[in-house]
Amino acid sequence: MRLTDFSDYSLRVLLYAAARDGQLITIEETSKVYGISRTHLMKVANQLTRAGFLRAVRGRSGGLTLAKTPAQIRLGDVLRTTEPDFALVECFRSENRCLITPRCRLRGALKEALAAFVGTLDRYTLADLLLRPEDFGIQPAA
Repeated sequence: MRLTDFSDYSLRVLLYAAARDGQLITIEETSKVYGISRTHLMKVANQLTRAGFLRAVRGRSGGLTLAKTPAQIRLGDVLRTTEPDFALVECFRSENRCLITPRCRLRGALKEALAAFVGTLDRYTLADLLLRPEDFGIQPAA
């Protein structure tokens, strides 16, 4: 199983916002910190804002900040929001045409594995992963 870049970038944006501890961050600075396309991060930020993980502040000195405390943001919830689907194999999809689906036991094993994966991520919050601004190459204010 592999997560999409969109989910990866989403987690990175949230980690960066959490490290800034309430300070507004911008797409531009986040793009520079990670070396990720500004366009990609704008899409990520929009979805995270719509989902209630980030809060957008408009205006000249606007930016983004966490909409919840890091302890309230479960990693499993973020991935459920950002992953397009968890269809690991064809039989998980609505257009399943696999001949052996009615008798196959693989589907059950994979569903159990997926549930364990997401269940593990549900036990972790952004607070469990907090970094300091220095970890992003940002010098603390004097």
